[in-house]
Amino acid sequence: MRYMMFIKMAEDHPMPPPQALMDAMDRHMEQGFASGVLVDTGGLSATADSTQFQVRGGQVTVTDGPFTEAKEVVGGFGVIRVESADQARAEAERMVALHREHWPAWEGTIEMRQIFGPRD
Repeated sequence: MRYMMFIKMAEDHPMPPPQALMDAMDRHMEQGFASGVLVDTGGLSATADSTQFQVRGGQVTVTDGPFTEAKEVVGGFGVIRVESADQARAEAERMVALHREHWPAWEGTIEMRQIFGPRD
């Protein structure tokens, strides 16, 4: 089973993350890649650098960011491969714990969603 973890927070959250969190995430990712659980990760640029393509009533509208109506934005992601939903939850809980421990001022959400594709 594959899952995507979305790391969401207010776009105006103080940046950059503390070095302690970056170091802890580096160690966590190294272990995850080595074990085969972690498939991919990445950080995302601010919405000011993004573009939305929306279809309504058959018409396409293109809007360049920033998008001020967004309360939380996806700032990063991780793709994991696990044997069960319980394992995926455990991975998400570890990610939340790392943020809570190494970035006490962080407020945000880790959203976990299963990925479906031809192999699933």
